[in-house]
Amino acid sequence: MVEQNTPRQEVAAMYKKNNLKYLVGENKIHNLSLPPFENIICNFLGELSKELNLDKDAKHYPDIKALAFWCRKQKILSYKKTFETREIRLGLGLIFHITPSNIPTNFAYSLIFGLITGNSNIVKVPSRDFHQVTIICRAINKLLKNKFKRLSKMISIVRYNNYEKFTKEISEKCNARIIWGGDKTIQDIRKYPLSARSFDITFADRYSLCVINSNELIKINPTQLRRLSERFYNDTYLVDQNACSSPHIILWQGTKISLAKKIFWKSVEEVVSSKYILTDSVSMDKYTQLCSEILKNKNINKIKKYNNFIYTISLKKLDKNLHNLRGKWGIFFEYNVASLDKIKDYINNKYQTLTYWGLKKEKLEIFIKKNCVKGIDRIVPIGQALDINFFWDGYDLNKVLTRVIDLK
Repeated sequence: MVEQNTPRQEVAAMYKKNNLKYLVGENKIHNLSLPPFENIICNFLGELSKELNLDKDAKHYPDIKALAFWCRKQKILSYKKTFETREIRLGLGLIFHITPSNIPTNFAYSLIFGLITGNSNIVKVPSRDFHQVTIICRAINKLLKNKFKRLSKMISIVRYNNYEKFTKEISEKCNARIIWGGDKTIQDIRKYPLSARSFDITFADRYSLCVINSNELIKINPTQLRRLSERFYNDTYLVDQNACSSPHIILWQGTKISLAKKIFWKSVEEVVSSKYILTDSVSMDKYTQLCSEILKNKNINKIKKYNNFIYTISLKKLDKNLHNLRGKWGIFFEYNVASLDKIKDYINNKYQTLTYWGLKKEKLEIFIKKNCVKGIDRIVPIGQALDINFFWDGYDLNKVLTRVIDLK
């Protein structure tokens, strides 16, 4: 383990005064590096997966179960095999993670990216007190205390609100910042300068969409339809469409669109009604958003409700501001397209993920290459929108978060 000579400042009293709380770690700045996919890191993540699966509170949170499944040791070792290289690589050093306020488990994925690539990490979690954050930090603290004390200096998780001094201090000392959030969040963080060789990795607010082949959908049996609906549910309702990779607009292709819509949304409604907790406050906010959309959007053709679980809004046409159409809690926009080529002029660099069903991969590849689209960094089947990996928003994180030592 390589430790750089970064000053350690004990300012506990100041941190307390400014409402900064360490959920994991201590109020000291460490800058340690390891080779990527070091055994101790892989073992730690495997144990974290087990710990989360055993936690009685975690069973109430599908997003934690998904995290536990993703960071299981078998999965991490499969990534290790993919990224095996003869190059000499080490982590950059200290990574400062600023994570989004609306996705409770995002901080854990960001932390894992930093750890696997051999870096020390200071992670700022949302100021809102999500119970998922508490559960995950509790598991990490337990492992660091009992089995992985060596990693204690590589993991700090903090919560604070508007503490500019801390943000400035860590920004000056870190080797890279990972910033998740909207454009304003990114600009606000960029006000704090980095050292000359440090850099930002930004995951800005992005827009995602879904395309379904109606001709193929009407052919599937009830079991396949149920499975497709559950996968669509996972892409959207698990995070209330807050994730950048969750689709907001559904593009329908084929000649059986009316029938396919009827079959699909009825099935999705059955899944949502059996799994989703629609609180009174969410129900009211959802209806308010629908009314607001009706008043401001002159491009609406038709609205259909499936009880209060799903609202679909059919559009008259596509326009350049398509990425501003945002659904939440099960509000989806729809548009019928004869060919994906019709949407090429509307896709800009704000577009991240295209989920699909009933289309061949070869046609999707042709669509991307032929049109040289300015956006879309991921194309995955329905059900994999939230499957985060080392290729994200066009970055190869395994390479970006490590440095190469050239030995001749």
